Amino acid sequence: MRLSGRPSITLRLTVFFAAASTVVLLVLGYLIASAVEAHFVEQDMEILGGKLELARHALEKVHSAQELVDIPQQLDDSLVGNAGLAVAVVAPDGQTLFATSGAEFPQALLERKVGAGPQPPLSWTSARNVPLRGISALVATGIAGAPPALVAVATDISHHAHFMASFRVTLWSFVALAALLTGFLGWLAVRRGLAPLQAIRQEAAGITAQRLDFRLAVDKVPVELVDLVETLNRMLTRLENSFRQLSDFSSDLAHELRTPLSNLLTQTQVTLTQSRNPDEYRNVLASNIEEFERLSRMITDMLFLAKSDEELIVPHREKIDLADEVRAVFDFYEALAEEKKVRLSCSGAGAVSGDRTMLRRALNNLLSNAIRHTPQDGEVSVRIDRQGERLTLTVENEGETITAEHLPRLFDRFYRVDPARQRDSEGAGLGLAITRAIVRAHGGSISVASSDGVTRFEITLPARS
Repeated sequence: MRLSGRPSITLRLTVFFAAASTVVLLVLGYLIASAVEAHFVEQDMEILGGKLELARHALEKVHSAQELVDIPQQLDDSLVGNAGLAVAVVAPDGQTLFATSGAEFPQALLERKVGAGPQPPLSWTSARNVPLRGISALVATGIAGAPPALVAVATDISHHAHFMASFRVTLWSFVALAALLTGFLGWLAVRRGLAPLQAIRQEAAGITAQRLDFRLAVDKVPVELVDLVETLNRMLTRLENSFRQLSDFSSDLAHELRTPLSNLLTQTQVTLTQSRNPDEYRNVLASNIEEFERLSRMITDMLFLAKSDEELIVPHREKIDLADEVRAVFDFYEALAEEKKVRLSCSGAGAVSGDRTMLRRALNNLLSNAIRHTPQDGEVSVRIDRQGERLTLTVENEGETITAEHLPRLFDRFYRVDPARQRDSEGAGLGLAITRAIVRAHGGSISVASSDGVTRFEITLPARS
């Protein structure tokens, strides 16, 4: 679905590329125009400087007022063949000794003070709309004691001005055309560059609940997109696992609920087939209560796990001595352990910060499983170790070795290593799932290992001093 009002990445990159190219071309055009203009100014200054030097030599040869009167003729002869060049000589008393016919000099160029430093060339436009560029300088004469005369030289720069005007039009037209062209080429480049994303979108569009095992091809995408594709593949793996677990959970939940409901329905139907005495009704109701209690425990456990999935379990924090909690659970199971002739032992000590009721429930689940699966004359041992800021509680019991294929799924809901075992004695299969949820709520982790007839559950929690 395309959202109106939101520019696409292609449009954004195209505009950015065109804008960047335009700025670069504008700066380049400005530098080229400035360099050409500077070159013309340099050419004009060579011509103006030469004529100014010619006037300087002529005035230096003047040693009397009569010779000063002859200066115009000499300067006029020197300008033969220099069209567009104008010269003006102003005597110290302000009298114009010589001026090229039709020459127009601005007053700023004719006002120079003795001792003033060099001045940059001055550009102006005459009354006839002719662009000019000129310079002026004070030149000493050969007359003893006479103040210097002012010489102004100007040249027609119409040709340069016309060239620069045409050059600027051509340059800026090229810049505009180049900006459009680079924008179009940028659009093509962006479209081609984003083509792998379109391919990923098309492949992802084909993923459905029935095709969660599909993975995007990492070797067919550019290097820049490898991390993205790998992240998407990991997400698909998590979704596949979660979907499979949810599907298995739904199936197991239906199966678990069907058994007690079937028992309730069957007993009730049998009871109603004929009239019975109060004691018989009382026995049936007592049996039904057991099934109802089983259903109630299952629902309570499911609600607890649902809260853990949404991270709604917030343990009440207090300092808890794990060794004391283990011994308290041992006292609860002492009768069962003596009946099965199972030895219980606890070593080590350590304290954690957490919810006492929740942690005792987790220990109860682990120890009840350990005692139930330990053979006669076997042993269940609990060991508490502290390593730095972490505390480890290990529960070991002797018994049948759990094969490696079952170990990763022991903490799944309703999962049993041996589905053929009597469910009445095995519970609902939620104990280890609840234990893991409690441990995670306390910022810890739990793992299991089984080999050589020994099964070991290991809980790691943040230690408290």
